[in-house]
Amino acid sequence: MGLFDWISGEFIDVIEWIDNTHDTMVYRFNRKGNEIKYGAKLTVRESQLAIFVNEGQIADILGPGIYELETKNLPILTTLQHWDHGFNSPFKAEVYFVSTKRFTDLKWGTKNPIMLRDPEFAMVRLRAFGTYEIRISDAKRFLLEIVGTDGEFTTDEIEDQLTNLILSKLPTILAESKTPALDMARDYELFANYLNEHMKPYFDEYGLELTKILVENISLPPEVEKALDERTSRQIAGNLDDNLKYQSAKAFSNSNSSMSDMAGMAMGMAMAQQMANGMNQSSSQSSQQQTPPPLPNQLVQYYVAINNQQTGPYSLAQIQESINRAEITKDTLIWTQGMSNWQKAGEVLSSFFNQTPPPLPPQE
Repeated sequence: MGLFDWISGEFIDVIEWIDNTHDTMVYRFNRKGNEIKYGAKLTVRESQLAIFVNEGQIADILGPGIYELETKNLPILTTLQHWDHGFNSPFKAEVYFVSTKRFTDLKWGTKNPIMLRDPEFAMVRLRAFGTYEIRISDAKRFLLEIVGTDGEFTTDEIEDQLTNLILSKLPTILAESKTPALDMARDYELFANYLNEHMKPYFDEYGLELTKILVENISLPPEVEKALDERTSRQIAGNLDDNLKYQSAKAFSNSNSSMSDMAGMAMGMAMAQQMANGMNQSSSQSSQQQTPPPLPNQLVQYYVAINNQQTGPYSLAQIQESINRAEITKDTLIWTQGMSNWQKAGEVLSSFFNQTPPPLPPQE
């Protein structure tokens, strides 16, 4: 090997990136002074892209394969810088490796509860949690808009921003669905599909693709969940008296039960019986108090116009007697509280004038 061949070999670089992490999205190849020799070998693996940046400008984007960096392989870069001095004229450029694989298990969740109207609870606060997956769909846009000059860009640096984008749409989706909180579990997939469809344009602005989003849980506040648990427990227990009898029988059948357990069970049954009796007594008194007393006819007072003179007031019994004595006829004007004007007695008290007995049966 001659001296010239040895020098040429020393100037040949091998540029590659083997990702040993699970969250690195973009990696800048480290080279002293960013000097890359003419004829350097570049290896781009599957699920990778290589972006050449020369003097601040993106010169070329290379897909998977092995490249020898020379003018015929980089025509775009050639227009930016002439390589006319062979191997001993290195050019300064940066190589960014972009991972195009899916980045999975990214978390999203509400920082504060979302206030919603609910058909059953009137108003309710909800929290939601889930995961999503992304991948880089436009390497150039992602490098320009998000990465910049970052030498090692990971998902942690953009996860919060993407989560905020998702949460900005979640309240609208939950409100428009008008689904009761207790029925939301059956619609997790629908919510996820709606989110995925409406979030894609926002991710595209960053050069990213939202490949999947999952809704894992939509939960109520702890105090509401506790109340629901108590209500469920009461319904499972069923009738209080039957449940206490069952617990008592179970305690007696257990040979390891102590006398204190028996006494406690007996006291519990006695207290339950007292509570039941008290509730029944209260219910009976309440029903009695809510029944109004009968309205006596004597409280209704009527005024009668006799010989164009106002007389009265008279009770219904007095009116009935006057009708029987023919002192009040159907055409007699009468008035009582609630009537807007005087009216004929036959119209107001028609039942009082229709008491003529039927004819007697014929005699044999």
